[in-house]
Amino acid sequence: MKRSRTLVLSVVGVLAAALGAVWLAPAAHAAEVSASFVKTSDWGTGWEGKYTITNGGGATVNGWSLSFDLPAGTTVGTYWDALLTSSGQRYTFTNRSWNGTIAPGASVSFGFLGGGSGVPANCQLNGAACGGGTPPTTPPPTTPPPTTPPPTTPPPTTPPPVTGLPKHILTGYWHNFDNPAVELRLRDVPTEYDLVAVAFADATGTPGAVGFAIDPGLSASLGGYTDAEFSADVRTLQNRGKKVIISVGGETGRVAVNDAASAVAFANSVHALIQRYGFDGVDIDLENGLNPTYMAQALRSLRSKVGNGLIIAMAPQTIDMQNPGGSYFKLALDIKDILTVVNTQFYNSGAMLGCDNNAAYAQGTVNFIVALACIQLEAGLRPDQVGLGLPAGAGAAGGGIVAPSVVNAAMDCLTRGTNCGSFRPPRTYPGLRGAMTWSINWDVTNGNGFARTVSPHLRTLP
Repeated sequence: MKRSRTLVLSVVGVLAAALGAVWLAPAAHAAEVSASFVKTSDWGTGWEGKYTITNGGGATVNGWSLSFDLPAGTTVGTYWDALLTSSGQRYTFTNRSWNGTIAPGASVSFGFLGGGSGVPANCQLNGAACGGGTPPTTPPPTTPPPTTPPPTTPPPTTPPPVTGLPKHILTGYWHNFDNPAVELRLRDVPTEYDLVAVAFADATGTPGAVGFAIDPGLSASLGGYTDAEFSADVRTLQNRGKKVIISVGGETGRVAVNDAASAVAFANSVHALIQRYGFDGVDIDLENGLNPTYMAQALRSLRSKVGNGLIIAMAPQTIDMQNPGGSYFKLALDIKDILTVVNTQFYNSGAMLGCDNNAAYAQGTVNFIVALACIQLEAGLRPDQVGLGLPAGAGAAGGGIVAPSVVNAAMDCLTRGTNCGSFRPPRTYPGLRGAMTWSINWDVTNGNGFARTVSPHLRTLP
């Protein structure tokens, strides 16, 4: 995100991660820890599988690794709630950061899609033979056989946090600074926006801590605008059914959360801003690097203070979401259970590789948006956690500006499989969260074309 006229970040990303290549799981047993496998759906040419790992012992399990073989001709598709490596037809799933600890008597699960008729065999859990018998090849008796093909994307294993947001949303950024775009009081944000991100909270003298106040330049341009008026405007938008969050960082932001102390400072300072101004959550827009370990710690601490309704959004640059091992992508996956939405900035990036890993797509096209969003959708994020970030017309970005109709076409391609370019994703994602724009101010400057075109289209998505 840019505080003034943006500069082009010309980067050609190299997609290092192989996406959608492997994922599976059968029944397992290591000492008193066991794993059981079940096909939760079977539609002839493929199936959905689920492993449940149960700790039947008296000691806590700290980390798990489950391996199995698949016969030739059986493939793996999307997987969730685990990490995957493979060697030939041998697949190994390991825990994510949030589900590696299993208390006595507790269990965790992960799932995946399989293609073909084979099932997992030769299962091992933490190096020992798996227990639980032969994996069933049909759903349990209480589950009726499917009569229609399965959903185009796997169901989430944990429900999305309850945030009060619509299924499909339009997010926009509001400027707390004065630049060539139109200045607005918060209450004057157009009604088409569902989620308003206030840009930005900035670093203070304490590592990790952030602060916010109405920018004096903005106040002068508006003929006076106080913190008290802004707080009242937050409530005004909320009374209209909108959500307002505080965005941290931006192009010139220097917030750094690199150790336990700064994580505590971040959580405490954002919580204080939420209490003072009434924000519904936080947006992470750190364009100068982040530490996923300590930022995850900070966000989990913040959520424990605020509660389950906390909205957690992110706005990474395009290159930050090319590789699941990268810091931003890793953070998103590590907090998947509490994350609301990732609105990747699909602009100011030059050409990039898509999830097919065999072509460089030019920004400013349907192919670019769809092929790059596909990386996130196939590498572990739920569709409801993926949003498409695009500029709101002239002045808003240095590259990647598209007509709002192109944004709508990309959403159609991803959710319905229609209006695609030459690239078509491997499946459709009806739960796609929606779109984001930088920014509300630039949209108003350019005649509100983005919001007035994209918002109505969101209501037509599946």
